[in-house]
Amino acid sequence: MDEEYDVIVLGTGLTECILSGIMSVNGKKVLHMDRNPYYGGESSSITPLEELYKRFSLPDTPPESMGRGRDWNVDLIPKFLMANGQLVKMLLYTEVTRYLDFKVVEGSFVYKGGKIYKVPSTETEALASNLMGMFEKRRFRKFLVFVANFDENDPKTFEGVDPKTTTMRDVYKKFDLGQDVIDFTGHALALYRTDDYLDVPCLETINRIKLYSESLARYGKSPYLYPLYGLGELPQGFARLSAIYGGTYMLNKPVDEIVMEGGKVIGVKSEGEVARCKQLICDPSYIPDRVRKAGQVIRVICILSHPIKNTNDANSCQIIIPQNQVNRNSDIYVCMISYAHNVAAQGKYIAIVSTTVETSEPENEIEPALELLEPIDQKFVAISDLYEPTDDGTESQIFASRSYDATTHFETTCNDIKDIYKRMTGSDFDFENMKRKQNDVFGEDEQ
Repeated sequence: MDEEYDVIVLGTGLTECILSGIMSVNGKKVLHMDRNPYYGGESSSITPLEELYKRFSLPDTPPESMGRGRDWNVDLIPKFLMANGQLVKMLLYTEVTRYLDFKVVEGSFVYKGGKIYKVPSTETEALASNLMGMFEKRRFRKFLVFVANFDENDPKTFEGVDPKTTTMRDVYKKFDLGQDVIDFTGHALALYRTDDYLDVPCLETINRIKLYSESLARYGKSPYLYPLYGLGELPQGFARLSAIYGGTYMLNKPVDEIVMEGGKVIGVKSEGEVARCKQLICDPSYIPDRVRKAGQVIRVICILSHPIKNTNDANSCQIIIPQNQVNRNSDIYVCMISYAHNVAAQGKYIAIVSTTVETSEPENEIEPALELLEPIDQKFVAISDLYEPTDDGTESQIFASRSYDATTHFETTCNDIKDIYKRMTGSDFDFENMKRKQNDVFGEDEQ
């Protein structure tokens, strides 16, 4: 271990593994360590089921009715991939897709007045939806056509909207859309967690709705994908990429000290040895003195023996409860997957509820979501602190990732990766850079 590296990475969460893969592909010498004996850090999938019971300090072991413990892979952090989003691009460009299999999530639903409805995202669905009256449907359809045709480089498509100054609130007014439609457009299509977006220029919202529609167009059922065997497969796929490019991995390796000199990182000390480095990437748990708390997320893992009511018996789906519907500031999300994804025993479903904590009684906050899931066989409740770095790493050359937020997809995680990449290298992250060099040796193709 007493060697010199370009980059040392601490923690094998998804953000860290993707950055480690990118740095290795870019020719950097990388050492990747984790104090845990398993991959994934906060974003791992727990197997067997007995391990999940232990992790949440439940007194019992899983009942016989839960099937074999090793048939379970339970994500600690629930997220889906947008089919046309940044993480899928990263997977395709780096060819990490060869290590993974994905399934399309079967449906996206939105909560209104205590019931759930399928999210209409095409003109045909909008016209058939029970979420709106007839005149509202026509106006919403006009709005969808406007968004689909919108091109920020072609003023002819603006229809009097200025993408840099017109607020989204004004765009909704222009199309005369009612509050319910605004709710599901902002929260179930643009996937905002709060209503702050209404008073900022509309370009980002329009692009978010486009991302949703383009992702949906790829597979038809929903815009979301999910990997077989759970999200824990993602960090491992990028770890394999890093290893093929010469990255060194050490699990179960305690980090005793981050060695500094003149305010700058020069290495990491572990079990009496020091590995030297020029730059350090890590998750917040490795540098508690360089991060600040930025809120909390509550996540409740629920094991069910039935699909969720009113979802056409889907074996996977997402439900969004817009904050207005339940008098909150931020949305509540439900991600549901099942035995069809090799993450649960036959006939079992895993629904994970998550939201940003707003009161001192977080479990009461998610009650509306839990009601949709009844009866629940077993619940596992986790309340996690969200951390963000206190400095940009320019001086110390220590680059901390942010905690995984309550959103149900990986777009914010990818933004964090691109942000860290830019601070480390000084140049914008370019997907093209990640393409495997054509004549590169693939680990499994060596002769």
